[in-house]
Amino acid sequence: MTHSIMPEQFDAILKQFVDLKERSPFYAKKFEGIDLSAVKTLEDFQKLPFTEKGDLREAYPLGLAAVPPEKIVRIHSSSGTTGTPVIIPYTQKDVDDWAIQFARCYEYAGITPSDRIHITPGYGLWTAGIGFQLGAEKLGAMAIPMGPGNTDKQLQMMQDMESTVLCATSSYALLLAEEIAKRGIKDTIKLRKGVIGSERWGEKMRARIADELGVELYDIYGLTEVYGPGIGINCKADSAMHIWADYVFVEIVDPETGLPVEDGQPGEIVLTTLQKEGAPLVRFRTHDLSRIVPGECDCGSHHPRIDIITGRTDDMVKVKGVNMFPAQIEEIIAFTDGASSEYQVMIDHMDGRDIMTVFFETEAVGEEKAAVEAQMQALFKAKLNMTPVAKGVAVGELPRSEKKTRRIFDNRY
Repeated sequence: MTHSIMPEQFDAILKQFVDLKERSPFYAKKFEGIDLSAVKTLEDFQKLPFTEKGDLREAYPLGLAAVPPEKIVRIHSSSGTTGTPVIIPYTQKDVDDWAIQFARCYEYAGITPSDRIHITPGYGLWTAGIGFQLGAEKLGAMAIPMGPGNTDKQLQMMQDMESTVLCATSSYALLLAEEIAKRGIKDTIKLRKGVIGSERWGEKMRARIADELGVELYDIYGLTEVYGPGIGINCKADSAMHIWADYVFVEIVDPETGLPVEDGQPGEIVLTTLQKEGAPLVRFRTHDLSRIVPGECDCGSHHPRIDIITGRTDDMVKVKGVNMFPAQIEEIIAFTDGASSEYQVMIDHMDGRDIMTVFFETEAVGEEKAAVEAQMQALFKAKLNMTPVAKGVAVGELPRSEKKTRRIFDNRY
């Protein structure tokens, strides 16, 4: 395997291992019977068991803490979980480190202290809004902490405060872009950058948002279990995201076998924190799918890169014996002439067989719409060897979201 680790990263891991079991009852149990002092090489490290999200849930409420309660200054909880939530405790150092990483993200995106950062992700137990704000304040830029919703007020403040940077999910960025176009107020909007996170998005959607808002777009990466958004971002030189090597070590593994894959090959992202105090994580399976981008980036940064997230291992659906991910569906929509970026997939089981219907937005009508539908079905057949029902609807008909947009509905179970 060509998986590599920087010497300073491995030193940081070994330093954590010296007293990890003493500090963390969670890892004392997780690594019971394992001598961490025997870990001498990367190969030794990669034999350690993964940490799974289910493990973290079982530690509710504060079982993940590797510090005394009086050192915990904040908790966050991961979004989208059902049942028992995952609670992540933060020390003051963790909060400060997160701010440093997030400010670095803004800097890589060419954002400066003179910018005005319009923050629409949610606040509260979720890490999003407060992370975007932390980074803005660390950078010295003006934070405009709107939170989600109330589009009228968002646009009013965007104009009055002369916001230059929009932070949002891709779904809400698209909703705002469409609303700005509909109201004819693009000339009064001063946005120049968009920092987008929390859900994957296709090229067609990216192009629409960039064009309609007139902004440069940047992908930010992160998850609550590992600080939150801000552990990586793409730079001006490339669409791949730099991951901050002084805070996080990245592995890519085969989702089926758990074994590391060659650099450049796709797989599941596994993260290990290098400086986290409140809830250190060792070999945490994120379920996000990507690959390590080999070689040096043209921007000159030494921080390793991962490619744009293509989906999640738990996003996969199987229809008529064919496995597919949202990224593959979006690629086909991107290749379909006349199809817009928004889509919704319905999977049903009727009369003993699976039926997949792809609803997509298009400006085409009549025979032209029928031709777009036929082209999409042919592309599905050619690329995935299955043919769905393709159904074009008017632009704006499919739902928009202020948070993450659910696009695939499997009604078979």
